[in-house]
Amino acid sequence: MDNVDLQVLRQVAAWRARDERVVLGTVTRTWGSAPRPVGSLVAISGDGHVAGSVSGGCIEQDLVDRVRAGEFGRVAGQGVPRVVRYGVLGDEAARFGLPCGGTLELVLEPVTPATAITDLLAGLDQGKRVRRTLALADGRVDLLTLHAAHDADIVQLQGDALVTTHGPRWRLLVIGAGQMTRYLAEMAGALDYQVTVCDPRIEYTAEFAAGAARLVRTMPDDAVIDFLPDAHTAVIALTHDPKLDDLALLEALRSNAFYVGAIGSRANQARRRERLAAHFDMTLAELSRLHGPVGLKNGARTPPEIAVAILAELTAARYGLRIPEPVPIAVDVPVAPLPHVQALAA
Repeated sequence: MDNVDLQVLRQVAAWRARDERVVLGTVTRTWGSAPRPVGSLVAISGDGHVAGSVSGGCIEQDLVDRVRAGEFGRVAGQGVPRVVRYGVLGDEAARFGLPCGGTLELVLEPVTPATAITDLLAGLDQGKRVRRTLALADGRVDLLTLHAAHDADIVQLQGDALVTTHGPRWRLLVIGAGQMTRYLAEMAGALDYQVTVCDPRIEYTAEFAAGAARLVRTMPDDAVIDFLPDAHTAVIALTHDPKLDDLALLEALRSNAFYVGAIGSRANQARRRERLAAHFDMTLAELSRLHGPVGLKNGARTPPEIAVAILAELTAARYGLRIPEPVPIAVDVPVAPLPHVQALAA
């Protein structure tokens, strides 16, 4: 799920801990153009505070008005879900600011003890993926932990129930626990990656910490095998040590990982490909999957800049895009001063 939507659930739990009325909205279907995708969350408290979004603000304001008016119950922890649609008619789409005549369907559920938000958050904090089934008749919720990382995300309104999937779907395995990995792991967490860092070197792991990233100290090839990379997995080697990076890449390039990258100059990457082909009989097709030098070629130099470049390329790969080499901007071309500058200089 989106990290933004996880924040919405945490805010819901905080409001409920203060015994406030809360209505949670989930986007279940869209027609035409819509500001937020299916599965997006919005929460409205009884006093009109908003967490998350499903539009540019007009729908949120209508929800605030309806919650304040007691449409979903006037007592905290009571009420049943309902399905609402916005923008069905042309004038309604204009009123609620939906672009291109878009239409939005939401399930709105008053948050009750049966909603199981606390239990859901507990599972997410443990890195689990959870399938949540909401019964529209009475608002009761069933939670099911998903043990296979490749299980499909589901957001479906199925007759009398809303079924949604929560938790990390995208996974990132980083080889090397150096300074750059700290930045990469923390930034990747904000993009909803479940991050694992592998490094068998005690001198690097003794003091390593990077947000919610999990640290393993096995050999890199074993770590990749144990990780079971799937089409939602990225593997990135950052140690600069061929004895470690090449072991990980050997397994990753033969896996289903959607992205495999390694740090190093173009010359180092060429030598790496030669080693992998000569010593491990890797095919040209397997070697062609390697992103190296890793990351978007944007001139990044510092560890945080390189982390941004890596995540930018990961994002493009997730959406099936490959960004071409950038064109340098000439910086030595003289620029004529503006007329008022010329007048001041005269």
